[in-house]
Amino acid sequence: MLRDQITETMKNAMRAKDTIPLATLRLILAAMKDRDIAARSKGNTVGITDDEILSMMQSMIKQRRDSIEMYEKGGRPELAEREALEITVIESFLPTQMGEGEVKAAVDAIMTELEATSMKDMGRVMAALKERFAGSMDFGKASGVVKAKICGN
Repeated sequence: MLRDQITETMKNAMRAKDTIPLATLRLILAAMKDRDIAARSKGNTVGITDDEILSMMQSMIKQRRDSIEMYEKGGRPELAEREALEITVIESFLPTQMGEGEVKAAVDAIMTELEATSMKDMGRVMAALKERFAGSMDFGKASGVVKAKICGN
């Protein structure tokens, strides 16, 4: 289970006194606990699933990429470098990311299956992609592929 793997890695980082990985892993676990608490209010006593954890980690990576961009614009390369190191730690728990060709093939398959032809169908297509490819697909890029296909490009 992903949750156990993260906890074990955090313990190893504590033993090794690895500060950046340790801080990043603590952030991941704190975010998981927040989502677990939110899930309890909806009747889920077990906590969030591995797919939800992967999705959460994808959004954490996206936040850090946005931060890197802002830090670089603001002339703070040391903070941008720390964010990049955090991304590396988070990515170590994600499955291998799909290549561009694989993303296009997956989008084609889902659009054919759902008979998606207009922008109205975009939400359904993205929901199906997130359900099937959580953690292994960059949904920002997938969104661009879906838009291009719908618009006929």
